[in-house]
Amino acid sequence: MTSYDGPVSDHFDGKTFFDPHGVPPKSLGDVLRWQFGGWRNRQQWPDWVENEHADTPPARVESGVRLSYVGHASWLIQASGQNILIDPVWSDRVSPFSFAGPKRHNAPGVAFEKLPKIDSVLVSHGHYDHLDLPTLSKLAAKFSPRVITPLGNDVTMRRANSAIRAEAFDWHHRIELVRDLAVTMVPTRHWTARGPFDRNRSLWASFVLETPAGKIYFVCDSGYGDGGHFRRVRDAHGPLRLAILPIGAYEPRWFMKDQHMNPEDAVKALGDCGAQQALAHHHSTFQLTDEAIDAPVKELDVALDAAGISREKFVALKPGQVMEI
Repeated sequence: MTSYDGPVSDHFDGKTFFDPHGVPPKSLGDVLRWQFGGWRNRQQWPDWVENEHADTPPARVESGVRLSYVGHASWLIQASGQNILIDPVWSDRVSPFSFAGPKRHNAPGVAFEKLPKIDSVLVSHGHYDHLDLPTLSKLAAKFSPRVITPLGNDVTMRRANSAIRAEAFDWHHRIELVRDLAVTMVPTRHWTARGPFDRNRSLWASFVLETPAGKIYFVCDSGYGDGGHFRRVRDAHGPLRLAILPIGAYEPRWFMKDQHMNPEDAVKALGDCGAQQALAHHHSTFQLTDEAIDAPVKELDVALDAAGISREKFVALKPGQVMEI
């Protein structure tokens, strides 16, 4: 299934997208080798973990930036009187099926009914733990927000629900939200698919959000590679006030390292992008890979200590916790 029809570029061959600085995703054979050959290494997660926190956001934030961690890769960002969601997922499963696939192990840190009016939504790519059509449809029905996404993902959204106000953009495109708030699509070391026959038919991206309090770099999914993606963002968009970096879904490394960072990689990425501070995400909500539910946060502390970096510089919030800058 083709999701995008456009001109050939340095990362689109006329049919599929690719990362000129990355590597292709693993083959179906490798997927089967992992799923059926390595199941003994898969750690058991608790069925459910009660959250220690629950956020009730204000209607608007006019000064500074308020970041509320919803869980996994979902965030509510409030700045300049605007309310922005990043990769919103309120569904119980991240799967094409409502009855099977990875399920939630904790509640969203902000209950859907407590969301303020949402103005814009940023969706990084088509994987089900980032592009959640049921949530986008609920947001469209309640708030009708602008939905900004990389090329091709708009087709996926509109095919499912024409009420989703999707707008698609290429890497390096800057989109103004309001006068002093803008977002730029930046390359990231990843891939995308929603089924067996649409691999890389849509684009994937991370985001640099310009705010009055500084620039925030949202890395929604990425491998580390040689760190070049992060250094290029530093050079093009620095200085960065804050980086949101993924630390989960990384085991087994032979399978995951090219597309997902582990905590040690994320600490190196922080150094490469040069952000003043970092927050961690993409962990402890959906079991997508083999590591234990608490392994990413524990290993982040180990990696920070080994690098001689204060643990206060790179913090893993829990769902419902808030940071203000």
